Amino acid sequence: MEAIVYEEFGGAEVLRHATGVTVPEPGPGEVRVKVAAVGLNPVDWKRRHGWVEAFYPTTFPAVPGLEFAGTVDKLGEGVTGLAVGDEVLGWTRTGSYAEYAIAGIVAPKPAGLSWEAAASLPVAGETAQRVLDLIGVREGETLFLHGAAGVVGSVAVQLAVAAGVRVIGSASESNHAYLRELGAIPVAYGEGLADRVRAAAPDGVDAVFDAAGHGVLPVAIELLGGADAPKERIATIADADAERYGIVFSGVVGDPDAVRAGLTAHARAAVEGTLAVRLAETFPLKEAARAQELSESGHVRGKLVLLP
Repeated sequence: MEAIVYEEFGGAEVLRHATGVTVPEPGPGEVRVKVAAVGLNPVDWKRRHGWVEAFYPTTFPAVPGLEFAGTVDKLGEGVTGLAVGDEVLGWTRTGSYAEYAIAGIVAPKPAGLSWEAAASLPVAGETAQRVLDLIGVREGETLFLHGAAGVVGSVAVQLAVAAGVRVIGSASESNHAYLRELGAIPVAYGEGLADRVRAAAPDGVDAVFDAAGHGVLPVAIELLGGADAPKERIATIADADAERYGIVFSGVVGDPDAVRAGLTAHARAAVEGTLAVRLAETFPLKEAARAQELSESGHVRGKLVLLP
């Protein structure tokens, strides 16, 4: 089969477009999927650099990619509730930058949901929901979401607003109109951020979700009361200094049954038009290196998707 492979850590140049790669076989409880679309995530190039081995250990040769949408091609032993030919989206165990991938967590792809949209949901939806649950944000509370216009951030905004949470979201000014469309109150990045958040939320902030990093954790602590801040109500997915501040770095996928249920709900919301991921650009699979370079540049508005 066709796949993107890398055999050492490094820059985008280590990615190789290969043909003749062995098609993987599903084990017990797994399914094989003919991949129709691949969601590209920053963790893909962080793994390529070797920066996230604590969460995603690498065995070479490696195929990048966590999420996909496609058609069930073969069932492993003991799989029930699925049939060959079913259209699904989910998480792969073998890497999704390939014609075929093995998956253990899948959900039905609703009719009317495009392959590109379906492939954009698993990582962003699971990450956003996991962190919102972790910090316990509830109806009537105010959430400060740093990096609110990114893919994970924008999904978190939509989920929080739908749950009755008031969201103050930081983003570059070019994305402020977008955040207002999602139901958030936008504030600009940079010096004076805490003051801008206080002005937008004069009654205070109840929880903080850091989806962007860039040293915002001291601001988060300040917003929640300084030395007396309830740090269990702050979480980051982007700042490696979290432990130094006594704050949780959330980077591990949760319980499979909960992930599957959440994915099913998010796919249903997406086809109903109540949850959306902004699509930035699509690339053919063989141009994965160029797509990862674009993602790593930090100048992407929305989701990058690969099409095998």
